[in-house]
Amino acid sequence: MRIKKLDWLVFKSFVGPFVLTFFIAQFVLVMQFLWKYVDDLVGKGLNTWVLMELMMYASARLVPLALPLAVLLASIMTYGSLGEHYELTAVKSTGVSLLRFMRALIITVVGISLFAFYFSNYVMPATNLKFGALLYDIRHQKPTMALKAGIFYNGLDGFFIRVDAKDDETNTLYNVTVYDHTSGKGNDHVITAEKGSMTQDDAAMALTLKLENGKQYKEIDPKDPGKNNYSMVYTSFTTWEKRFDLSQFKLSRTDENYFKDLKQMLDLKQLYGEIDTLKRDEVGIIKGLKDYNRTYYSVKKFGLDTIHAWSNMAKAKFVNTNDLLTEFDKTKKIQVMEIAMNRSRNIKNYIEVTTKQLEYKERELVMHYTEVYRKFTLSIACLVLFFIGAPLGSIIRKGGLGWPLFYCVLFFIIYHVSSIIGEKLAEGNSLTVFSGMWLSTFILTPVGLFLTLKANSDSKIYSPDFYVNVFRKVFKPSTQNT
Repeated sequence: MRIKKLDWLVFKSFVGPFVLTFFIAQFVLVMQFLWKYVDDLVGKGLNTWVLMELMMYASARLVPLALPLAVLLASIMTYGSLGEHYELTAVKSTGVSLLRFMRALIITVVGISLFAFYFSNYVMPATNLKFGALLYDIRHQKPTMALKAGIFYNGLDGFFIRVDAKDDETNTLYNVTVYDHTSGKGNDHVITAEKGSMTQDDAAMALTLKLENGKQYKEIDPKDPGKNNYSMVYTSFTTWEKRFDLSQFKLSRTDENYFKDLKQMLDLKQLYGEIDTLKRDEVGIIKGLKDYNRTYYSVKKFGLDTIHAWSNMAKAKFVNTNDLLTEFDKTKKIQVMEIAMNRSRNIKNYIEVTTKQLEYKERELVMHYTEVYRKFTLSIACLVLFFIGAPLGSIIRKGGLGWPLFYCVLFFIIYHVSSIIGEKLAEGNSLTVFSGMWLSTFILTPVGLFLTLKANSDSKIYSPDFYVNVFRKVFKPSTQNT
């Protein structure tokens, strides 16, 4: 009964910090997402629901990354707080080891790891599909009011607009130049004005461009089609208006099936199916190359069998001849050499094309294997980081968000940077895909085991007094001599 209460105490101490740090990590990662994609979202006239939907998908995509971070920080905070309040010391004094004290949370973190794998394999593909389709639609939605001073704006089909200055408060435009390309004949209609304004009617889905005190120049096709002399009409105006239909700017949703075959949208079963297809394609390409080249190794393919018809040499003599072309006249010799050179060029071109195809298939295989291992590495990272965080917390014996946050950031940076480096090395074929994707795990697992074993044995290596005593012993003789 006492042991069960102890496990329940540790579990309750862990749940609160874990939930808190998970949502903090989610918030930080979502802010990073907004910072990255802010240019794609601003000026698109998106409604609140679309933004909320995009944020929901983005948050779901970040869950596998936030979970390891939350496990690491929560484990440091939990055991740091228990050590700070001497609860850890009291438990050890009863003969309960640190590993036994960690049993409840080990089971909990294993459950979190399994959830992370399930989420990565089943939820993430569907989330990536919806997120990718929605972000694609937003990126390709034309902005309605993205006019900036000194830059040509081409968001309205057939029109290019430039202003020297813009007053955002009054929505007034100064020194406006409009190029009307709706005729499809280039700059045959140019409008300039001292000032103007753009007003948008959301209800009518219309945008009105109003110009004041301006001029327009328009070319007119010549009456004689054989002549290139164009007439130009010049007019001045006090006011000029143009109304644009904005119904085409309304966000339209792309069919999600368009993205469903991308590797990020596939679960393990689908990924292995794609990998099997890619491998069979590689085998087919290599077989096709062998079959194509095999015919060129045949004498008859080169047309050299014509030597028998053109030469009066005996077969034995033919075999012993050093130069097979000596019996040909100049014309036939050139003909045979040209045929051989053309055949060689064909082989070279075919090999180059086939090599590029194989390189592409190999890159696709690497990317698919990367997605396969990613589903496992993110879940295993929760367990590895826990065995770093729990002993660290028992060592530093500090709760709160001070030192725990410092160590959390330190080890998470090591984990994240090594993961990125390993993935890039795998994509560049500097490492195998397995080694690259598991690089961070290979680096941090020994660290976690070392910390756990030392913390379990209460090693003095973590005590500041240990280093002070070592320092004194090293420099004590020199001090006496002086």
